[in-house]
Amino acid sequence: MTYTPSDHLSDVLNSLPTKPGVYLHKDAEGNVLYVGKAINLRNRVRSYFHSNVDSVKTLRLRRQIADIEVIVTDSELEALLLEMNLIKQHQPRFNVRLKDDKRYPYIKVHWADPFPKVTVTRRMVRDGGRYFGPYTSVWAVQQTLDLLRKVFPYLTCDRVITGRDERACLYYDIKLCNAPCIGVVDQEQYRATIKQLMDFLDGKSDHIVRGIEQRMATAAENLDFERAAEYRDQLKAIERITARQRIIGPDDTDQDVIAFARDDGEACVQVFFVRHGKLIGREYFMLDNAEGESDQEVLQEFLTQFYEDAAYVPKEILAAGRGGRGAHHRGVAA
Repeated sequence: MTYTPSDHLSDVLNSLPTKPGVYLHKDAEGNVLYVGKAINLRNRVRSYFHSNVDSVKTLRLRRQIADIEVIVTDSELEALLLEMNLIKQHQPRFNVRLKDDKRYPYIKVHWADPFPKVTVTRRMVRDGGRYFGPYTSVWAVQQTLDLLRKVFPYLTCDRVITGRDERACLYYDIKLCNAPCIGVVDQEQYRATIKQLMDFLDGKSDHIVRGIEQRMATAAENLDFERAAEYRDQLKAIERITARQRIIGPDDTDQDVIAFARDDGEACVQVFFVRHGKLIGREYFMLDNAEGESDQEVLQEFLTQFYEDAAYVPKEILAAGRGGRGAHHRGVAA
């Protein structure tokens, strides 16, 4: 069955500019169906209404389009940023998007505080904190923190730390907090511990392991076997975490490696996080509405949405589709 745009749409299509910008396809009620960007708005928008369109998704979309709004920009980059903001604002149902549109959990170190706590959050704000992740489940975050806390005891309470409290809480007794509240460690010592925790999350664990091994050996030589056993347990906790890590490049390798597979209208993207030459983790993400979109378009949409809220953008991003076609991108630190 042939398709003929309405008189109103025909007038809009005939008056489109040839400049870069963003376009919004809307239904009869004014709801935004799709947001896209273009180097040449006239060519891109008119392509949706060609007679030889072979994408089922485009066929369904254009039958619901009652109006088109265009916003001209000065550059393609400005169009990309505007498209990203408009997709976030309108959540168009025909756009490729992260499934469930949920915010993924991060580990947050409240580094701007005198005695930083370590928490789990789904929202990043520019408050001087350091964020690590994302993780696809809170369970994965908690499992990581449970092990890390045995090595780098950190605060979880809401006490105002003065170092003069009469007694510490239970966490000090079970060696999950080093009790700055009663002055067992001072602010400088506590922050040094948290700095090591952040180094570990960044993939820099070798010097931490060497330091614990040296302290364990010293404690054993001094016949302080209880302290030596504590260091041994810390090394075991580190080993449980680093067992999942693999050295896959030089020490200065800092990159995300992205691959994806597709089936019908969905796509699964997996991100491998390589920091300082080590594979420190991997997470997968599901995308909706990938039907009819090219591999390049799917990857572009994922990259835009994922790195918009990313805690860190590495120097390199390596992306490859299901057919092995790859793209190499230079990242910019956030």
